[in-house]
Amino acid sequence: MKYVYYYETKIGRVVIAEDGHGITDLSITEELHKDENEIQLEETERIKEAAQQFYEYLEGKRKIFQLSLNPAGTPFQKRVWEALVQIPYGETRSYKQVAEAVGNPKACRAVGMANHFNPIMCIIPCHRVIGANKKLVGYAGGLHIKELLLNLEMEGNERYE
Repeated sequence: MKYVYYYETKIGRVVIAEDGHGITDLSITEELHKDENEIQLEETERIKEAAQQFYEYLEGKRKIFQLSLNPAGTPFQKRVWEALVQIPYGETRSYKQVAEAVGNPKACRAVGMANHFNPIMCIIPCHRVIGANKKLVGYAGGLHIKELLLNLEMEGNERYE
């Protein structure tokens, strides 16, 4: 069983989901596209805590999330997501750097696909991955959201335009 709840935020409507083991989803969306028989609309304590931490992040008051996560993905995707969590707040990495971090330096495109399928935005910070030329490329929530999140984290450092 997966529990979901929706929140209005300054970046749009987000859905947060959990499965009793950890947060499984946090994304900008109208609806979580899963079999309705597997989903229950309920604001569990775990979801409420994730929402609180997400709001704190968006207000610039939180740099590190302290939540149990349980994203569904392939072993490679999970290795990439684990590497993304290691990117410090306010810093970025290239797709090549992430590929190197997971032990497969030629897997830049695969890292991009793992980012695309990241079900837990911000908490697994795929927005911190940029092109080798420091350009913003690809983000499931839209490049304008990626830019907003990076600028939020930059705090007077290099801004993304």
